[in-house]
Amino acid sequence: MFKTELVARVRVETLRELHMSFKKLTAAAIAALFIASPILAAEQDAIDGCIDQLRVVGGPDGQSGEVLSSEFSEAATLVMLRDLGGTTWRCLAYSDGTVEELSVANAADDGGGAMAGATDLVRVSFDAGTTGTELSDTLAPGASRQYIIGAAAEQDLYTRVAADGPTLDYQIFNPDGSFLLERTGGDLEYRGELWQSGDHVIEVINRTGSEQSYNLIIGIE
Repeated sequence: MFKTELVARVRVETLRELHMSFKKLTAAAIAALFIASPILAAEQDAIDGCIDQLRVVGGPDGQSGEVLSSEFSEAATLVMLRDLGGTTWRCLAYSDGTVEELSVANAADDGGGAMAGATDLVRVSFDAGTTGTELSDTLAPGASRQYIIGAAAEQDLYTRVAADGPTLDYQIFNPDGSFLLERTGGDLEYRGELWQSGDHVIEVINRTGSEQSYNLIIGIE
């Protein structure tokens, strides 16, 4: 479970102080207080969205951890998280809990003196009137990239990873974190019907010893 006690305690103390001095507030200050309350709720929704997304893509270590900090803005809230393995994550999320970006800010040592491969996250969208897209990208040795795409149950998903060199691996996660497709070689395309609605994650993995460029082709119908 993620530790959010510090964030909650700060909010409780702030609200308690406001309550104690409520009678002394001017009309303008009272109005400002009621405007600020939805902001606190929006910030918490963004934090919750980041935690939920980390649980989906962070593996066993991502199931628990702590919230290090959060910085609210109307554009997006910046949330810093640390998972159970000690890796620090940087997350940008909106007030409705939608995550725009989740990436590794500081990878933890894997116990053998080497740093764990960095993983970052990209949200995928299609151009209006289209049912697919092709993305060009590059991965460092040992790194992976996770692509989030919203889709509904009973839609058909097509995925292919075309590498400009040695084959890259990929895997696909359902919205509940279970496997839709376990790790397989990028030379094998995936085509199948989805059975859950929500954000699906396509993770491309570079287990070669060199930087690799690739194209990721995604289609949903």
